[in-house]
Amino acid sequence: MSLIIDVLTGGVRGGTSILYAALGETVSQRSGVINLGTEGGMLGGALTAYIIAAETGNPWLGVLGGGIVGAALALVHALLVLWRGANQFASGLMVLFLALGLTSLFGASYVGRTITPFTTWAIPVLSDIPVLGPVLFDQDPLVYLSYLAVPAAWFVLFRTRAGLLLRTAGERSDALTVHGADVRVVRTWAVGAGGFLAGVGGAHLSIAYTNTWFENMVAGRGFIAVALVILAAWGPVKVMAGAYLFGAALALGPALQARGIPVNQFLLHVIPFVLTLVVLAALGRRSSNAAPAELQRVFENGAPAT
Repeated sequence: MSLIIDVLTGGVRGGTSILYAALGETVSQRSGVINLGTEGGMLGGALTAYIIAAETGNPWLGVLGGGIVGAALALVHALLVLWRGANQFASGLMVLFLALGLTSLFGASYVGRTITPFTTWAIPVLSDIPVLGPVLFDQDPLVYLSYLAVPAAWFVLFRTRAGLLLRTAGERSDALTVHGADVRVVRTWAVGAGGFLAGVGGAHLSIAYTNTWFENMVAGRGFIAVALVILAAWGPVKVMAGAYLFGAALALGPALQARGIPVNQFLLHVIPFVLTLVVLAALGRRSSNAAPAELQRVFENGAPAT
């Protein structure tokens, strides 16, 4: 298999955990709440999924458990921000540190434990297509599920009443109040749903991509997901493309090392974050101008959503 196909295949596989988290953060930010605790939600989801998979042998139960824990951590953020008036940035970081501490404590005994992970499923006929076949159709089930999650997120956001309420909460919260809707309730549901998807992203990382657990294994993917939402101008389809781009950056190192190409390992680990900074510098102002109106106020002064 060529280097390019290896990197593209790894980009899809490695970008899927980021994709789930970024889709969840898109939902949250569309409602007017930014959650820097997405990294923590992924950590909690990764450990929970790994524990459940190790104890039950059922990775699907692990995904469900990971999503629930991710949602629970996000709802802590929602409680502090929406119902107690806390600063969004400070609250998100607090949730991250809470998740880091809890996963370090409860995950120590699961380091090195074997699990029943997700395996790759080659889709007949489609997996034989040159280039696209191995890249898109020889993946694990959560990757295939993510293919459906992107159009589903777009449809919910832009073609349903629930999506209209959510976007109105992020654009014109006063309009919701006039029509008798509770803005805080709408945003709480959005943040919780976003946390669930972040937990699923963490589950994919631990029981489908790496098939292992170790402390702080998310390693900044949650922050990349938050930045990616802004760079993608809060659009699910652009989020998907960006997630695969960063996944490819993560996959480049292992692909080069597998071919014996001498490249500094630490330099390769920095590439995804340097790429994030470069794209932020290039598109930062344009992206921030496209932000939901209620979210722009948060970017400007970190004020809590009301």
